[in-house]
Amino acid sequence: MDYRKLGQEITELVGKKDNIARLTHCATRLRFELHDISKAETEKLKALPGVITVVNNGGQYQVVVGNEVQQVYRVITQQMGSATRSADSKSDSGKNNGPKQKQSWISRFISVISTTFTPVIPAIIGAGMIKAILAVLVLTGLVTTESQNYYILNTIADAAFYFMPILLAYGASIKFETSPILAMTVAGVLLHPGWSALMTEGKDVFFIGVPVRLTDYAGSVLPIIIVVWLMSYIERFADRVSPSMIKFFTKPMIVLLITAPLALVAIGPFGTYLNDLVAMGAEAINARASWLIPLLMGTLQPFLIVTGTAWAMTPIATSQLTKNGYEMINGPGMLASNIAQGGATLAVALKTKNKKLKQLAASSGFTAVLGITEPSLYGVTLKLKKPLIAAMIGGGVAGIYAGLTGLVRYAFVSPGLAALPAFIGSNPMNIVHAIVTCLIAFIVTFALTWIIGFEDPVDDEEEGNTNVNDDKTLSGQPVQDNTPGTKSAPTTNTNVLNQNEIRSLMIASPMQGELVHLDRVPDDVFSLGLLGKGAAIIPAKGELYAPIAGEVTAFMDSKHAVKLNGYNGEEILIHIGVDTVNLKGRHFDSSIKVGDQVQQGDLLISFDIDAIKAEGYEVITPIIIANSDRFPDIKLEKQRSVEVGATIMHLS
Repeated sequence: MDYRKLGQEITELVGKKDNIARLTHCATRLRFELHDISKAETEKLKALPGVITVVNNGGQYQVVVGNEVQQVYRVITQQMGSATRSADSKSDSGKNNGPKQKQSWISRFISVISTTFTPVIPAIIGAGMIKAILAVLVLTGLVTTESQNYYILNTIADAAFYFMPILLAYGASIKFETSPILAMTVAGVLLHPGWSALMTEGKDVFFIGVPVRLTDYAGSVLPIIIVVWLMSYIERFADRVSPSMIKFFTKPMIVLLITAPLALVAIGPFGTYLNDLVAMGAEAINARASWLIPLLMGTLQPFLIVTGTAWAMTPIATSQLTKNGYEMINGPGMLASNIAQGGATLAVALKTKNKKLKQLAASSGFTAVLGITEPSLYGVTLKLKKPLIAAMIGGGVAGIYAGLTGLVRYAFVSPGLAALPAFIGSNPMNIVHAIVTCLIAFIVTFALTWIIGFEDPVDDEEEGNTNVNDDKTLSGQPVQDNTPGTKSAPTTNTNVLNQNEIRSLMIASPMQGELVHLDRVPDDVFSLGLLGKGAAIIPAKGELYAPIAGEVTAFMDSKHAVKLNGYNGEEILIHIGVDTVNLKGRHFDSSIKVGDQVQQGDLLISFDIDAIKAEGYEVITPIIIANSDRFPDIKLEKQRSVEVGATIMHLS
């Protein structure tokens, strides 16, 4: 590949070098921050040879180029000269230097909400599922609402919502680059029992002569986000004015002494007012046209996911769940949309004659009706277009029914068949309406997809293409044994294999943990196989070992990803976690370097699982066969717990 040409073309199509505010890269993609994203020519970029896809998410314009990312990155940075600096470059105050990407206020708001809520999702989903289980137990008579068992379980479920400001303070501190502990401490001030006691007394409260509005912050969303944003500036101020010898004492004191009173006196009440204003607006719309919001969500949910704006309604839905015990903003429309996506994709699976598409559509369609739609959306309906239109129509029709019947969601879970208990609550007909919504969404979408059809891609076999005959030389190296303990070594002898001589290569597990399919990885670039086929492991221990004997051909400075070229022609990319490039090497340790020869079972990287999770990142680790096209038959072992060295894949 001509990396220089590719780098020049990418630079031109993102709006030329003057449009690049900042450029970094991870193991597979270039991460641009652009001054004006409208100047980027996305479709032309996607069509470039060497570009796998383009993702615009979280304020970053990501160009996925796969294993050649470092070469392309070097070319672009050489073209840029000193105009572009890495995101690692910061001033002493902690602020990024250099120009920043110009974003609309909507994009900035959604970016803030997304980053703030992402670390909180496990807590509110877990609490939501406990709520759903409680609803089932009460419905079946196994537990009564007056029992102590119910009281304790309900307290556990309520905790995540009651202490929502503390949970959100952590995510907001990551977004605004300020101290998580101080942010959570300020949130604790808003929820302190002493504050609750003042509210109970009902007397007028003043602070240094200024009247203080008594507000209940339990379960609130916007107030703490605004407070942490303000605190990020106060902390930088405290850092500048504190003498270095006593900064350890004075900096946190100044931050708390300024931020907490401002939160109680001004920012908190203002944020609460905004929170209530938005909630009242949504409830007013629902009172006058109950079908409107579910219709819009059921129809436009795929568009919201693709554009990254699906988070916009999350604060309102969370606030409703906390105050009312149910919400009608996200859940009903998302249920209709998710089931519709599944219906469209399963219709494609039954109708297509393309074997690869049939397999992809069957698996992703099943996960979509369970509530996870990204594989279905990006892998099938968005590419085929007509099934996506059918899904939007079916989701909208089902959304109208959900709105007219007053369907609500009682717990924060991803709506789908697996989460139907989240629709069981005080209204016994609510679950019936949820089931009917699912049936309408599925039947309407399935029928529309079947009738309007789609352009069925031609199967490779029908075109007479076979990977084995097109590329019989695996690597210019003889096939060798990958059995643990075998001392393989590179050789210069060329050995061209015919189809009958090709043997199975075994890929060993590089870590201890749970072996799962790639579609479990919450990153479409990996889960949809855009970088190649493979598997993933949810690690139980923070150690990564070499799955094959070979050479280290790529190793990130952030130490979260490594690529090995095996002596039998296999090229394996291992990426620890999702978006962990942002950690810039924190919590990772390794002494390997590019060019090292390794044996299977050699320790490559050590990492701290708990610390990575504490910063809000997934640790699920994709193991990708980067040159999958050379191996027409890649078989994954059964999903299970695996030890280091256990066989996880067979390559032919």
